[in-house]
Amino acid sequence: AKGNKLEKRWSQTYPHSLGLWYSAMTQRLGLKPQEDEFILMGMAAWGTQDDDLQSIIYNDFFGYHKELDLRMNLHKGCMDYEPSIYPDDGSEQWKFDIAANVQTICEWQIAKVFAKAKEVVPETDNMCYSGGVALNCVANSIVVENQYPEMWILPNPGDAGSSLGCAAYVGGKHIDFDSAFLGYDIRGWKYPVKPVLKELLKGNLVGVANGRAEFGPRALGNRSLLADPRGKNIKQQMNTIKNRQEFRPFAPSVLEEHAHEIFEMPTKKSQFMQYVAKCKYPEKYPAICHVDNTSRVQTVSKKDNPGYYKLIKEFYKETGCPMVLNTSLNIKGQPIVNDEEQREQFIKKYGVKVF
Repeated sequence: AKGNKLEKRWSQTYPHSLGLWYSAMTQRLGLKPQEDEFILMGMAAWGTQDDDLQSIIYNDFFGYHKELDLRMNLHKGCMDYEPSIYPDDGSEQWKFDIAANVQTICEWQIAKVFAKAKEVVPETDNMCYSGGVALNCVANSIVVENQYPEMWILPNPGDAGSSLGCAAYVGGKHIDFDSAFLGYDIRGWKYPVKPVLKELLKGNLVGVANGRAEFGPRALGNRSLLADPRGKNIKQQMNTIKNRQEFRPFAPSVLEEHAHEIFEMPTKKSQFMQYVAKCKYPEKYPAICHVDNTSRVQTVSKKDNPGYYKLIKEFYKETGCPMVLNTSLNIKGQPIVNDEEQREQFIKKYGVKVF
């Protein structure tokens, strides 16, 4: 970029799409494409790496030249010609195995794209990354560790967020994007630190619907369902209320200054919940650890969200735990709680206090 002008040095066009391929594989596993890709990513940790399976997926879908080309393969039905991969024995382990190997191949292909970026734009190590595949926080963590430590990912990198890039391009202005709180504003309240803290200390699940809603698919403290990450039964309680598959993990919100004490962080900041990190003490925090002991971490600083930061800080003072479990304040398939009326409906239906 020169001033407000952008220069295109390399591009790849439809149907050569990593996101489209990942969606096709999502559909193959019986999930909803363009919506449930994050479930495939979560399933991957339960699967087994298999060179033969990777070869079948990779060679058939990526072709002899190992370049993504979906013109012939996408509509054939993902691996319908390989029934041995999913034996009819009543088990669904084959789904986890396919997910694991699809995720691995996705990581290979993303690494190739960023290697290409270094080749065609050698003069900078800065990287701005967007698009639906940028929600793959497992792959993001590998890129930021191995290729682009100074990577910037838009908080809402899917199709809805990409509209901002279009507006910036047409307007010719740089966007200083440091907050995702752009949505509907529940006015007149201070952040409910005391009542939420009281519920957390009791070991209860508690909701927050306060201030401006988050722009993007991650709840970051203003439309969140919170809990103590140390609770052994918390994950089960959350899955029951949220109507989620048991294999799916929950995320932690941790004070930024304590993140590296608990997690093997690939970056200092993950304020928009865009990276995963290995938990150093999974036995202490069972509610926020996936089967592979990783967590999709949200770091919280006073600048990011003063009220949420104060809540976690007070919880830390009381418990010695500098984080809380954080998931979105909604039920699977339902809109997020966004205003006062929806807040009251959630309280009545699920018996969880929301402040």
